Amino acid sequence: MIIAIDGPAASGKTTVAALLADRLNYNMLDSGSMYRAVALLVIEGGASPDDELKAVEAAEKVAESMRFVSVGEGEFRLSIGGRDVTMDIRSQEVTEAVSPVSRLAGVRAIMAESQKRIAGADAVVEGRDIGTVVFPDAEEKFYLDAALAERAKRRYLEEMRKGTALTLEKVEADIRNRDKIDSSRELSPLARAQDAVYIDTTGKGIGEVVDEILGRIRGRR
Repeated sequence: MIIAIDGPAASGKTTVAALLADRLNYNMLDSGSMYRAVALLVIEGGASPDDELKAVEAAEKVAESMRFVSVGEGEFRLSIGGRDVTMDIRSQEVTEAVSPVSRLAGVRAIMAESQKRIAGADAVVEGRDIGTVVFPDAEEKFYLDAALAERAKRRYLEEMRKGTALTLEKVEADIRNRDKIDSSRELSPLARAQDAVYIDTTGKGIGEVVDEILGRIRGRR
C-alpha cells in the first residue's frame, strides 16, 4: 500500500511520514530530501541552481545511488554514493537553491521515476506532488498543513538547534516565499489532491498526527 503525504514546508510531514513508516514497518521516502540532495550536488559542482544540464546530471547521480536508512524514532539518514548527506542538505545555501532546482522539468522527471521505483509495494512517501502527480492512485492520501506562524516557529527552532543564525522573521519570509514558488510553478505545483484527507497540524504534537492518520486508515479498512 502506498500512503502519500503532501504539504507545504514545515507542516510536519517528514517526521510524521518517518514515524508512520516505523509503526507500519513500511519503506519511507522523503522526496524533498531527494531534491535537496540534487541542489547540494549542483552547488558543490559550482553551478547555478537554474543550470538544467548540471542539475539533471546531479539528479541522475541521486537517483542511481541514494539510500534512505531508518535509525528509529522517526529519524532517517540519507546517503548519496555512500556519503552521508543528511546534515549537508539542510544548510541555508541548499534551502535557498532547492526551489529553483525543483522547477526544472528534467530534474522532476528523473525524481518522479526514481520515486516510483524506490518506493516499492508498501511505502509512506512524502512531498509536494506525491498524491497528485507521482502516485495519483495511492491507496491513502493525506495533506498536512499548519498556520504560517506555526510553521515558521517550528523551522526557526529547528535551525536554532543546529546553531544557524537566523531570525524568526527571516524564516517566516523564506517559508512564505517557498510556498509561493511551490504552489505557482508550472510543473507539479504544490496542491492538495481532491481525494486527500486534510489535516491541520497547528497546535498538534507529532504523535497525535500519526495516531490520527493511522486511525483514519484503519477506520477505512
